[in-house]
Amino acid sequence: MLNDTIIHAERELYLTLLELAQQQPSAYEWLTRLPTWLNAIKDKANYAHAPAYQASVARLPRLTVNNVALNSDVLTIEANLSESQHKQTTALLKQLMPWRKGPFQIGTAQSEDDQAAPIFIDTEWHSDWKWQRVAPHLSPLKGRRVLDVGGGSGYHGWRMAGAGANTVIIIDPSCLFYHQFMAIRHFVGAADRYKTHYIPVPLEALPEHSQLFDTVFSMGVLYHRQSPFEHLQQLKGQLVKGGELVLETLVIEGDANTVLVPHDRYAQMNNVYFLPSVAALTGWLEKAGFTEVRCVDVAVTSIEEQRKTDWMTYHSLADFLDPNDPSKTLEGYPAPMRATLIAKK
Repeated sequence: MLNDTIIHAERELYLTLLELAQQQPSAYEWLTRLPTWLNAIKDKANYAHAPAYQASVARLPRLTVNNVALNSDVLTIEANLSESQHKQTTALLKQLMPWRKGPFQIGTAQSEDDQAAPIFIDTEWHSDWKWQRVAPHLSPLKGRRVLDVGGGSGYHGWRMAGAGANTVIIIDPSCLFYHQFMAIRHFVGAADRYKTHYIPVPLEALPEHSQLFDTVFSMGVLYHRQSPFEHLQQLKGQLVKGGELVLETLVIEGDANTVLVPHDRYAQMNNVYFLPSVAALTGWLEKAGFTEVRCVDVAVTSIEEQRKTDWMTYHSLADFLDPNDPSKTLEGYPAPMRATLIAKK
């Protein structure tokens, strides 16, 4: 069951790609692949929960939206919210749990007796903290075409739009995250002027060497890739000449030859393959053909930044650290530390 939100989102995505194709012919290949990409996420055989997620988005109420604050740390949709709408919206959004990237707020402070308190989606990650660390170092996003790889629920993509990006395309193959984005888009509506889009595919599904984007973000993805150099080349292929890559990933301390390859799991994740030092990662980027490589931030992930909440009730970072020595994971590896590097094509 699809509602107008998803139908309009798909139509506006098509129109955006059509406009891009008039400027860069490589976008025509995106257009030819788009139906396959969008139909795949609706396939019950591969995505058993898709019908339920679609139904939740379709049943979200229409609210009177007064303002959308895409530049706020808490992405806030200021709207009139009655008690019945609050109850209905909360129940439907909780059917899309777990919410990992955010936070979001729907509603405004109570000013009338019949108006409910806002709905605060307290996500597992304080994604706003990461954005605060990264944003000051970016080339201005105003007027730029941006690709957000592994964008999750779309929180950072909305922040990129709020920073003035002309077009933001988020990609992530997760069926759940796609529908979380559509739920937020349902309320954002025309306030975004349809410049923020979501395609439910991994990076490797995109046409190679599209050279469509001025800025490409890859945050929290590289360590999940079995071939990090292939990932870097795929990112480079999406950038225009002189474009900017923003790469955020898990790292460890060490010199240019230091790379951790977890034997089995890392912080209970079984899909972590390579954790380089900042110096080693710098060398990887340079070997992949990037220039002007610089590390702009290194931060140990705290249990305040990533934690269990009412909107993500499963195990989180505190459960993955050694209870006797939180500087180490349960497996004995150094606790998660993340670095952000920026480079030019």
